[in-house]
Amino acid sequence: MSNGISSGAVAIRISTMPWSPLRQQLFGKVAYPLMGLAILLVCWWFGGYLIASNPATQSFAGFAPAQALPEAWRLIVSGTLMGTVLPSLYRIGMGLLWASLVAVPIGILVGASPVLRQITGFPFQLLRMVSPLAWMPIAVLAFATWDGAIIFLIFMAALWPILFSTAFAVQRIDPMYFKVARNFGASPLACLRRLVLPAVAPDILAGFRLALGIAWVVLVPAEYLGVTSGLGYAINDARDILAYDLLAALVLIIGIIGYLLDSIIVVLIRYLGWQNSA
Repeated sequence: MSNGISSGAVAIRISTMPWSPLRQQLFGKVAYPLMGLAILLVCWWFGGYLIASNPATQSFAGFAPAQALPEAWRLIVSGTLMGTVLPSLYRIGMGLLWASLVAVPIGILVGASPVLRQITGFPFQLLRMVSPLAWMPIAVLAFATWDGAIIFLIFMAALWPILFSTAFAVQRIDPMYFKVARNFGASPLACLRRLVLPAVAPDILAGFRLALGIAWVVLVPAEYLGVTSGLGYAINDARDILAYDLLAALVLIIGIIGYLLDSIIVVLIRYLGWQNSA
């Protein structure tokens, strides 16, 4: 009898073992994020309720989800959202592209040379602490177009995270790898292509992810400049006409687009990390 009970308990335990990791993965990937989204929506609804119930703030009731969510849907189905988003994506893309083209080579040189690292340490840290928006008057004077000025501000926001992430990643490469590569007759260009870039690629993308977050925050106030397109311009215009439902809808869309862009970078980081571990 006892043997039958014990064997049955073992069978039940074995049959339930595969489901535990599956439930954990299900909760981690679906249930917990949905819980966080639900909490956010409840807080948003409660904030909108407080605004609408206060006579002093009733004119801002458009911030509530009951008004903002239909407005966001109208922007999507009407096609006007695409014309608003594409200029902003172009500016953010160009700013990040130029920042990567400048920051990655400089970061590799700084990481590989202790002397250069000591020379550039103070000026780089000094410039890094300057707000990207503080460069706005210089950008307006230096560039002939508003687009050029905005791209420069995004460039200044994204430059330092990529540069420092690249430099720190190069410093972490084991010097023995370079010694082995030289013993096998590898040229400096081959070391760069076969050793340095694969080793630092995940760290570059991690810095790129941080740079994307900073640049995405800088984009909206940067587009308050003389442009007549983009998400920042649309928010400024909605504020001027007191369309608070439109303003809240645009804020929601900015957050969603930023989350999607960040998710793409996370997938690339995991893919390159898998390649390196293999």
